[in-house]
Amino acid sequence: MNYAPEGKPSPVVSAGEFIFAAVALDHGHIYGMCNGLIEAGAELKWVYEPDPAKVAGFLERYPQAKAASSLQEILQDPEVQLVAAAAVPSERGPLGVQVMKHGKDYFTDKTPFTTLAQLAEARETVKATGRKYAVYYSERLHVESAVYAGKLVKEGAIGDVVQVLGLGPHRLGAAGRPDWFFQHERYGGILCDIGSHQIEQFLYFTGNTNARVVHSKVGNFNNPAYPELEDFGDATLIGDNGATGYFRVDWLTPDGLGTWGDGRTIIQGTKGYIELRKYIDVGREATGDHIYLVDGQKEHHLNVTGQVGYPFFGELILDCINRTELAMTQEHTFKAAELCLIAQQQAVHIQGSAVGQPKGV
Repeated sequence: MNYAPEGKPSPVVSAGEFIFAAVALDHGHIYGMCNGLIEAGAELKWVYEPDPAKVAGFLERYPQAKAASSLQEILQDPEVQLVAAAAVPSERGPLGVQVMKHGKDYFTDKTPFTTLAQLAEARETVKATGRKYAVYYSERLHVESAVYAGKLVKEGAIGDVVQVLGLGPHRLGAAGRPDWFFQHERYGGILCDIGSHQIEQFLYFTGNTNARVVHSKVGNFNNPAYPELEDFGDATLIGDNGATGYFRVDWLTPDGLGTWGDGRTIIQGTKGYIELRKYIDVGREATGDHIYLVDGQKEHHLNVTGQVGYPFFGELILDCINRTELAMTQEHTFKAAELCLIAQQQAVHIQGSAVGQPKGV
């Protein structure tokens, strides 16, 4: 799956003012990450990846980049301010530590870590170096309906948020997946991986800086050929301010759906609610970015495609230059990662059946 949203150019810096490199092209999200940075005015100077086929494909998309002979060539280039990477999940934390110790900010695909020890090391390295460890939580940051929902919530359109319901189904496409995708130690588990999107959104929309995982479950219902894969997971959280969250993630999207997953978010407030149909409006429209808002006056339906943009990337660039935290605070970034790791660690393992009903726990 090559999910690479494109938006309108909205530069926050002049040409050559912010230089970045792309490394570790293990996941297609690297293209969305690069698109967002370039649209915000960043200059892509380098790419490094051991697989020449991946480099060739990348350079076809971004001919302005140069292929580096090694990671060290990039880390030793004083012009490079940020390194963007979509490594195998279990390698993202160690790579980020290496990048930050070379005096550069780091922007990784989610999930940012697969163990709490990696998270602890990254926290210490951020503290020691003053560098940034940014994460591409794309299901909020690179989805216009989610960006606009954040604006509505902040404006009080639905009152105080009391609950966030997140649904993150994905199409498996097993034949096109690399080996690491099915190795639990390397991908980290479904709640650690795609669950990280959902937990980040819960914290953001409810305004929480901390929460606890009340319950979580994982299972393999439909993929016995890949015994280490979890194709289903869910979790319930309670934030420090009392707001609750529930999310479900899975690799069970049927072939009949017109896109890779029917991602939805429902934000319940004291004075109304918002539903996001992010990627498709099933049975109605193939377009995404639909917002359904019900408030004290009436029902609203908005399609915000092409109207909102993706401000995160410009804010991240300015944060790197000015050492501010406009795009996302470091603590929010790490707290979302921490909670997804805890949810994964504490999960009840459901013993599913690939041909019948669940057998129970």
